[in-house]
Amino acid sequence: MKLHEYQAKEILKGYGVPIQDGIAITKLKDFDKAIKTLNARGVNQYVVKSQIHAGGRGKGKVYDPKNRENLILDGGVKFTTSVEKAKEYASKILGNLLVTHQTGSEGKIVKTLFIAEGLDYKKELYLSILLDRNVSKNVIMASTEGGVEIEKVAEETPEKIIKEWIDPSVGFQQFQARKLAFSLGLEGEVFKHFVPFIMKLYKAYENSDASLLEVNPLVITNDNKVVALDAKVTIDDNALFRKKSYEELRDLNEEDPLEIEASKYNLNYIKLDGNVGCMVNGAGLAMGTMDIIKLAGGEPANFLDVGGGANKETVANGFKIILSDPNVKAILINIFGGIVRCDRVAQGVIDAAKEIHVKIPIVVRLEGTNATEAGILLEKSELHFEVAKTLKDAAEKVTSVLKY
Repeated sequence: MKLHEYQAKEILKGYGVPIQDGIAITKLKDFDKAIKTLNARGVNQYVVKSQIHAGGRGKGKVYDPKNRENLILDGGVKFTTSVEKAKEYASKILGNLLVTHQTGSEGKIVKTLFIAEGLDYKKELYLSILLDRNVSKNVIMASTEGGVEIEKVAEETPEKIIKEWIDPSVGFQQFQARKLAFSLGLEGEVFKHFVPFIMKLYKAYENSDASLLEVNPLVITNDNKVVALDAKVTIDDNALFRKKSYEELRDLNEEDPLEIEASKYNLNYIKLDGNVGCMVNGAGLAMGTMDIIKLAGGEPANFLDVGGGANKETVANGFKIILSDPNVKAILINIFGGIVRCDRVAQGVIDAAKEIHVKIPIVVRLEGTNATEAGILLEKSELHFEVAKTLKDAAEKVTSVLKY
């Protein structure tokens, strides 16, 4: 579950991590109150920050959602020392369409603004914490190239990325924090502030069950303080049962409606841009299925994992989700019968297809327990399924039906 910057900063603040102060608003009428509160805290310069689940906001462009030809503002993050100018920026960003390199051309409507304090700083750094699955350890990544996409740094100057792995049996140690500070070339007062900063940041990452915590940029202010100027946090969905208070932070406006609908049925669904709907059990099999569809010349329209218990109900719900995408012109069902019997899956597919009245071609490949019996059921049904024997056969059949 992705969090907005202002939500992420609130979590960091709870662990004593120094952050850029600010107030989130969803209506322009709340702007004056936010400024008044910030002024009372001694803030006299401002940053108006759009809040969407995508990076590159500062370099994005704001358009009128009703007329994409009308460019309203260049940049979704604006700094000013004027209250009047800040309010003007807020009026131009809030409720309009922000397009960045991560949103794609469709962009995202800005429904929340973070009115933040403007900080004077002399250096930007990069810092993130995530799980390195290759070694089953958390890794802290740091770089002197703050304010730049880490992918660009990795491609152009990979030697500037510092990595420190954390042994889960002992946790993050102070000597590692000092090592990171030395590697970043920090010294004096900045060094002294950085060590407790990174220790608190790591604690926030672990205790919040985050799968990613990124601060870009991390800034060194003119008075040598270390402050999180930005914050990106992704919470592990599988840990939300331990963090009930975090569930209310979910912003459904930032998620695909079909993905939201699928989550109601405990289906793992991700919408893609192709025309072949995929219904598979198991994430690995789903990835393999999408790959072989592309190799056969097709384009997958989605990732849909119905889980281990593929029955009439889950298949019917899967059909509903897949068919809600108007781009889908054919469906490939690829189920491995390990725990579940293939003949039961086949009957579930037949019943669900009749119930939902699926009118586009369906290719079915079932392998595993009672696969032979399943094939007979499908071939004898009145629905004229295309039955495939192998994964390659399934991909070729689903791409061929698209040509008719």
